[in-house]
Amino acid sequence: MKFPGRRQHKHYFPVEDKDPLTNQINRNSRLERSYIVGIDQTLVDIEAKVDNAFLEEFNLKRGMSQVIDDEVTHALYQRLKSEDLVDYEYAGGTIANTMHNYSVLADDRSVLLGVMSEDIKIGGYAYRFISNTSSRVDLNYLQPINGPIGRCFTLIDDTGERTFALNYGLINRLKPESIDEKLIAESSALVISSYLMRTEGEDTMTEAAIKAVECANEHGVPVVLTLGTKFLIEEDPKWWQDFVKKHVDILAMNEEEGLAISGFDDPLLAADAALDWVDLVICTAGAQGLFMAGYVDEEFKRATEHQLLPGKIPDFNRYEFSRAMRYKDCKNPIRAYTHTAPYMGGPESIKNTNGAGDGALSALLHDLCANVYHKLNVDNSSKHRQKALTYSSLSQISKYANRVSYEVLVQHSPRLSRGLPEREDSLEQAYWAL
Repeated sequence: MKFPGRRQHKHYFPVEDKDPLTNQINRNSRLERSYIVGIDQTLVDIEAKVDNAFLEEFNLKRGMSQVIDDEVTHALYQRLKSEDLVDYEYAGGTIANTMHNYSVLADDRSVLLGVMSEDIKIGGYAYRFISNTSSRVDLNYLQPINGPIGRCFTLIDDTGERTFALNYGLINRLKPESIDEKLIAESSALVISSYLMRTEGEDTMTEAAIKAVECANEHGVPVVLTLGTKFLIEEDPKWWQDFVKKHVDILAMNEEEGLAISGFDDPLLAADAALDWVDLVICTAGAQGLFMAGYVDEEFKRATEHQLLPGKIPDFNRYEFSRAMRYKDCKNPIRAYTHTAPYMGGPESIKNTNGAGDGALSALLHDLCANVYHKLNVDNSSKHRQKALTYSSLSQISKYANRVSYEVLVQHSPRLSRGLPEREDSLEQAYWAL
């Protein structure tokens, strides 16, 4: 487990320190490991540049997202390949991206649940998914299927307008019996997306996801939900509010999804409203940066040393140096918030917005899992006198998540190819202070 984020000063994280008496590592003691579990619709993202005539030929509505059948998918893909129009092909899926990014950042294990074609051909969709996923992501629990995984085409015309064509394949056929309850019960977090609840016909994904969520709830494992798309939430905000309040501990969203579920267009107010249902919220807001909201007990609150910020909640960042806690673990809970502006003002050129939110969430999960890892191995540390959800403060996690998002925005792939650089050549070290 790599320590999450970067710091200007040295933090005390002594799980692998040398024994002070023998001045060597105690080889008789083996470190306990922590891991996270994610459930996703396994698919491949295919990006290509086309003209309007191409879209019309395949009856695709410009600028819209639409589902296409297997026959159209095969013809579309063959046409793109034969005319050398494909720019990029990447493993996709919002939770799969998050699991990959987590494992790259933490250099540690995560587990992905979903389906995978049992007949894998070199160069095929399933092959590309596996070959573009970190070896630290455990794929051994994937359920084999006799058919294709999903394919999502992003077709970009001369004006930059994006048209999406999605073929689900058999990605929603994960069966409830494929959910290993022991695996989830012993994990540090269960991560799901709203897409898992959008199934129909013979699909069993929703049933499987609900089983996993209920198992996590039963064993006190934090359930993390990323809202995924505002369109799905807008269909029935009340249902999502009830689901989140009953099953979810940590909510990840962008400002549009925040508006859809809370009714507030201000990201800070949307995050504040979500605290009525969950313990911790992370909200990415494009050019505005990143907001976080959570709870801390009065006893453990820490006032910021930064300037107090104005907003719809005056001086909202007053306790941003606090570590987040579950509401139920607070004797006298108070709400704490933080905000981080885009890293370096944002990239000069954004190569791809897909995956930026997944990157931010992976940073939060890294910090959460590091807290569990530290507690497993240094249980008597004074740090764990506070029953916190996270290892770091809201302020530090926000900086870390913001930095990871930037790394995704400046590349074409929604997945990190490496962790953060060891040295920030273009950034003042003060960014990571406090």
